Amino acid sequence: MSRVNIPAGLALALGLALHGTAGAQHHHGHDASTPAPVAQNDANQPAQPAKKAKKKSAPVDHSGHGTPKSASPEKGTDHAATGHDAMDHGSMDHAAIDDGAMDHSTMGHGAQAANSEPITPIPAVTDIDRAAAFPVLHRPMEHAPEINSYVVFNRLEAWDADPGTGQAWEGEAWIGSDLNRLWLRSEVERSGGRTDAAELEVFYGRSVSTWWDVLAGIKHDFQPGDSQTWAAFGVQGLAPMKFDVSATAYVGDSGQTAANLEAEYELLLTNRLILQPLVEITAFGKDDPQRGVGSGLSSVEAGARLRYEINRRFAPYVGVAHERVFGNTADLRRADGEDTRDTRLVAGVRIWF
Repeated sequence: MSRVNIPAGLALALGLALHGTAGAQHHHGHDASTPAPVAQNDANQPAQPAKKAKKKSAPVDHSGHGTPKSASPEKGTDHAATGHDAMDHGSMDHAAIDDGAMDHSTMGHGAQAANSEPITPIPAVTDIDRAAAFPVLHRPMEHAPEINSYVVFNRLEAWDADPGTGQAWEGEAWIGSDLNRLWLRSEVERSGGRTDAAELEVFYGRSVSTWWDVLAGIKHDFQPGDSQTWAAFGVQGLAPMKFDVSATAYVGDSGQTAANLEAEYELLLTNRLILQPLVEITAFGKDDPQRGVGSGLSSVEAGARLRYEINRRFAPYVGVAHERVFGNTADLRRADGEDTRDTRLVAGVRIWF
């Protein structure tokens, strides 16, 4: 067989054309452009190599690993000729796609989920833990008794004045529940060895609010003059500014009427040193010369006592008391040669149990 001599230029052109057909597509751009045509060879002129197609900057659609929308291939494009059959997807570092679902475990999401778990696991709650949190009370809850009692002598005192020495007490007591109580109130005053006044009051008290009671009962006067009994109605409680107030109206068996208003206040100078001011006002509806009282405003007594509570039940005190009578009561005292006002220094104790 005779050997055909192929010019060197033609052999180079054919090799370049075949190489461009197989590797014209570069994977990084997924460029689907048709390979550049090879220039026709001329017998008297060497063939020129085909120019490489410029890469396009269209974004890659990784969801389908297909051709970008901006660089859609023409109809009839042979994808086998573009090199897609030879693409190595393993070199793309993408997770394998199974039915369109991406395996996120290869993208680092699994490490984030693992980091959300606590380093030290929380132990399960046991019966011992519940018993420690909610201990069982071995003793039943103790309630306050329904019936209570209280006895207090606000004043148990003595004094030494110009007319002579004197003694007095004023006290009260109650027994019952928070709503219903039986009240006792007593007041006695002596001077110069004789009893000037002695009275006893008995009330039924009903609580009508947190700090107030309504009272209804009787009062009996032993002195001065002949004994006398009164029907009594009143209120007592803690007024605004913490004033302890008692207001009582009386109707006597002989048609006499009277009213009494008493207010006191406890000022804590220290935890145990307490100053107690007191004001008491008394009025009568008509004259009663036998007992030395007249109609209208009869008397006003004001005083202040400073006590020291050695304990809460026992407190000695010193103080001053001033009493003044008015109107017809003052006239009756002048007629008997008595003073219409009196000031005295007192000392005594306050006790309760």
